[in-house]
Amino acid sequence: MTRLLSTLQARLLWSHLTVVVIGVGVLVIAGRQLGEAFVNDHLSAMGPMMGGQANAMEAAEFEAGVRSSFNRALWWGAGVSAVAAAGAALFAARRLLIPVEEVRTMTRRLAAGAYHERIPLPREAELAALAADVNSLASALDQTEQRRLRLVGEVAHELRTPVATLKGYLEGLLDGVFELDEEILAASIVEATRLERLAADLSILSRVEEGRIDLQTEPCDLRDLITHVTGRLASQFVDNEVSLVVDDLPPLATFVDRDRVIQVLTNIIGNALAYTGPGGSVRITATATANQRVVTVTDTGRGLTNEQLELVFERFYRADRSATGGSGIGLTIARTLARHHGGDLTATSDGLGHGAAFILSLPEVSKGSESSIALDSR
Repeated sequence: MTRLLSTLQARLLWSHLTVVVIGVGVLVIAGRQLGEAFVNDHLSAMGPMMGGQANAMEAAEFEAGVRSSFNRALWWGAGVSAVAAAGAALFAARRLLIPVEEVRTMTRRLAAGAYHERIPLPREAELAALAADVNSLASALDQTEQRRLRLVGEVAHELRTPVATLKGYLEGLLDGVFELDEEILAASIVEATRLERLAADLSILSRVEEGRIDLQTEPCDLRDLITHVTGRLASQFVDNEVSLVVDDLPPLATFVDRDRVIQVLTNIIGNALAYTGPGGSVRITATATANQRVVTVTDTGRGLTNEQLELVFERFYRADRSATGGSGIGLTIARTLARHHGGDLTATSDGLGHGAAFILSLPEVSKGSESSIALDSR
């Protein structure tokens, strides 16, 4: 019996037939109880009209005729009702199962990687909602796959140059084109360091975006962190002939992960330096409100278009490919770390040639600071 009811179509059919059987049963019981009383009352009323000539035999024949007619009508009604119920069940099951089968087919196609396909929305509201959810899932998977393919291509592109350079040096040494001197070794170390930095950045980006990173929050003053970062980068500003101006900063007491915020500030200020030419300047200002600390890094570099204001936070995106810099994911990591603290990182610019400003906002007390719970415990 369980196997007979294993499909939705069978369950609909049996449910409709059950209703018919219950209805017929109720009709039989009610008919027998009420029919006998009706016949007896009718015969009693007909007695005086027939002059008392109605005998027991005639009454029995009349009662038998009524019962026979009632039973025939009952069987015909039950048969027609059963056929109608079966037809209605099959029709409803077909209308219901066709969209469900389309959803099943779509999920199998999604499992096979056909993320671009979509299900037509049926007329039934509930099934349309189910189909819409599956389409949303397909769209999300499609976007994830596109990002994955783009990331693979971008990583391959970033790896190609240092690997090709190292290969060229090694082949030159083997062929006797180059001599093994300090210059070749230094150049090889530079390319190896570039590969090492890219691998480290990719590892950090993966852990940050997946939430597998600990925020070891502690009370600190952002002024000290800014002083620390600018002190480390001061020589690079001198070498690039770019002036670094740090305004008088107000107290910026906050509760954050010191090392992670230093990483954010290093990426922001280093990015400003990379896109500012000789003779330009980078200025750092900050404000403190009741519950937020805002640090603004403004440069006089190449600037950004309106479209680039968000693109600069995409992985491996560079507004100027000719500019020297890191792996192209520093700002992506910086924004993600800022948001993990409950803050944000945004960019503004008046257009190309007018410089840009990167605005880091952090709460006075970052989320998760009360318990320092690791993000990978989610």
